[in-house]
Amino acid sequence: MNKQSLNIPAIAVMYLLFFMIAFVTNFAGSMGIILKNQYAVSNALTQLGSLANFLAYACMGIPAGMILRSKGYKFTAITAVLIGLLGVGVQWLSGTVGGFAMYVLGAFIAGLSMCLLNSVVNPMLNTLGGGGNLGNRLLQFGGACNSIGGTLAPILLGYLIGGEIAKAQVMDAAPAMMVAMIIFLVAFFVLLFSRIPEPHIETPEQREARLANRSANSPWRFRHFVLGAIAIFLYVGLEVGIPNMANLYMSNHPLVGPVIAGTIVGLYWISMMVGRLLGGALGGKVSSRAMLITTCALCMTLLITIMLLPETAVIPLDNAQLPVSMVLMILCGLCTSVMWGSIFNLSVEGLGNATPAASGIFMTFVCGGGIIPFLQGLTSDLFGGVGKAYLFSYVLLIVCLAYMLLYALVWSKNKNK
Repeated sequence: MNKQSLNIPAIAVMYLLFFMIAFVTNFAGSMGIILKNQYAVSNALTQLGSLANFLAYACMGIPAGMILRSKGYKFTAITAVLIGLLGVGVQWLSGTVGGFAMYVLGAFIAGLSMCLLNSVVNPMLNTLGGGGNLGNRLLQFGGACNSIGGTLAPILLGYLIGGEIAKAQVMDAAPAMMVAMIIFLVAFFVLLFSRIPEPHIETPEQREARLANRSANSPWRFRHFVLGAIAIFLYVGLEVGIPNMANLYMSNHPLVGPVIAGTIVGLYWISMMVGRLLGGALGGKVSSRAMLITTCALCMTLLITIMLLPETAVIPLDNAQLPVSMVLMILCGLCTSVMWGSIFNLSVEGLGNATPAASGIFMTFVCGGGIIPFLQGLTSDLFGGVGKAYLFSYVLLIVCLAYMLLYALVWSKNKNK
């Protein structure tokens, strides 16, 4: 496929959607600061928007694969952007109508969209590139757009809130939500009038053959896959939980504030992008098992140090002070960056024809990204709900890392012959 035959508008929209997946997801996590101050909710309830966003994956993960298989890329992508437009719109309206419950509903609707988009953007972009090296190159650029979206969300929200966190309102975030809705609207019209190749729509004959061999193609009969799915659940909670609690801790810190907090959390996501680039470079030389063992052990060490460091250990800035523990939080991004790929690689080893079904199940288990931070909020409430209590909630993440370390060491071995 040459440059002239590339569908440039559709590729550009895929890049925008890659950006939006991370932007909308991380925006939901960062909004906990506003929810805590506008609605005076507990630390656990500040994570309810993020929880709703990720619980949508549990509801939509497997149906997303079914829609993609029966209706194709174009229908699935258009449906996803319309749902995303609705979800962000409901969140925007919650600033004036419906309050906290309306915001949570909007976060859930947006999560349905993110799940659908996650299911479609990777294979669709690869198809638009004609597969092979060009398809892989487009995917790498798409991953970079995803990392940029994840980085900008907390930084932008921090600047929109400004320095007066006690007066933070949902409507402070309205400019960012309006931009998100405009992007979804543009994506809808570009996709509507684009010609998208559909090489993977299932024919009636293929469906009949798949149903006839359903038991043979089930990934649930592989022990290492089942334990790996649990590891994915815990990993996504870890990835999201580290910056979410750090954001609450710094935003409510008298010497830090939301602007610096958003910037530091943005650096965590940049650290993840750097880690993915390094992981890609080392992937051909270091096994997934060794990579997962090393990063789990290092991340556990960093989190334990974060909890034990005194609050007096700070780095002076121009008009504020940055806790040293938050520098270590940024470094955690280097560890979490490669864990998904390592767990996925170990979990699908030897699955054969069951691999596509396994991918859909993994998407369902992404809901851990909402459940684990919610449990972190409950944990921080038990420790007092202020100050270091946010960081003491990392004890839950250390338990998650311990499981993932055991998975890498023992449970990831394929027992099926």
